[in-house]
Amino acid sequence: MDLSTGRPPSLLGLSTYLLSLTGKAARAGLAERLAARGLRLWHMATLAALADFGPHAQRDLATRLAMDPSDVAKVVDELAVAGYVDRSRDPGDRRRVAVTLTDSGRTALAELDADARRVQDEILAPLSREDRLRLHTLLRKVYGGLGRS
Repeated sequence: MDLSTGRPPSLLGLSTYLLSLTGKAARAGLAERLAARGLRLWHMATLAALADFGPHAQRDLATRLAMDPSDVAKVVDELAVAGYVDRSRDPGDRRRVAVTLTDSGRTALAELDADARRVQDEILAPLSREDRLRLHTLLRKVYGGLGRS
């Protein structure tokens, strides 16, 4: 099925429009896989940040992920209930909550990563391996240039 049928050709001529449609499809596919596990993208982002950068104060995690601190608190609460993270008070400052990834969280993240890669494979199916690498390189370059004006 050609999804471009019925779309205005003037819009299909815009890379930003195509990126938007592709991103929407990718996000929906990933959201569906995450929802099947009772999770959302913010859960995965939080687990990934903890895996990649190590334990964080909850407020610092909010800054890193560009999330509202109250939203991070909710996500961390849900991850703690699932056993994916541990929370503890900072002995030097009892107001600070330290968040640490558990072994269960690391396992869950590996499963989520596999789901995300399956969605990626579905979205990028029309591309060769070389095209995928080139696309990734170009997207990193575009993303790296955001905010530089």
